[in-house]
Amino acid sequence: MGNCCSIQIGVKNFLLRGWVFIVGHANYVCKLKQTLPTLSAALQELRAQRNDVQREVDVAEQRLLKPLEQVQLWLSKAETMITKAEKLIEDGPQQMNNLCLGTCASKNFLSSYKFGKSVTKMLQEINDHVSKGAFKKVAESRPSASVVVRPEERPIGLESTIEKVWSCIVDKDVGIIGLYGLGGVGKTTLLTQINNKFSTTPDKFDVVIWAPVSKDYNVAKIQDKIGGNIGFSDAFWKSKSVDEKAVDIYGVLRNKRFVVLLDNLWERVDLNKVGIPKPSQENGSKLIFTARSLEVCGEMEARKRIKVECLEPEIYI
Repeated sequence: MGNCCSIQIGVKNFLLRGWVFIVGHANYVCKLKQTLPTLSAALQELRAQRNDVQREVDVAEQRLLKPLEQVQLWLSKAETMITKAEKLIEDGPQQMNNLCLGTCASKNFLSSYKFGKSVTKMLQEINDHVSKGAFKKVAESRPSASVVVRPEERPIGLESTIEKVWSCIVDKDVGIIGLYGLGGVGKTTLLTQINNKFSTTPDKFDVVIWAPVSKDYNVAKIQDKIGGNIGFSDAFWKSKSVDEKAVDIYGVLRNKRFVVLLDNLWERVDLNKVGIPKPSQENGSKLIFTARSLEVCGEMEARKRIKVECLEPEIYI
């Protein structure tokens, strides 16, 4: 008798669990009339929020700020969800036609069940994603390296020239300094010493930028070197045109006290094309370059032109 009761209870529990399972799955089908319009409304809200966040990001990028990674990830996920939700809504009418006179019965119950479950799941995901899209800020200032210390050689006999250059740097009336001389006299060594001295001298400049030029200089390459020092280093930025890069560089440097060191000029470099604001007493910035000829110093409008010469042999003794 006891065994018989136990079997009956077991069967009842089994049937009850089975009924709960069936009802739970049938709900995905029964509620399609409610969940599909709700999904459509949620999709509309997600699109609007996506557009708002993207607009904020666009404005931030115009101000040369860097979008936060979590914001970019949110936008990427939003795009994926929008695409999936649009497909579900597109398939909605066909799935509704499978239902028999608005009941929970379906011509293809398995298909209707899977579809209804996908709609419910997508609705929950969109609601969760929308709740995460209220960002206090979408971007931050791009990091910049104040001074990158470069490997250096011992500046034999250049000490006095270094001091002469440094006195020009601290002179408020001097914005552009040209160092000229024959090849091999130590111009690059001198410029390296100046660069590294900024790292040990508590001074007034926000960023010090080193950019090698060359005989056949390329504006885009100079821009990429400068960009790497002020937070522009990703593939998207490097793919921009020279004019676009110039606007970005100018937008950052115009708000900073900068030092730009250009090594090995063979001809005039157009600062406007690169995006370098012209140093002046007002902005307090400096441009220091090396060149082979005094003529280039003139073309670059150097306020101070310092000749770098080889030392006489007896000075080394």
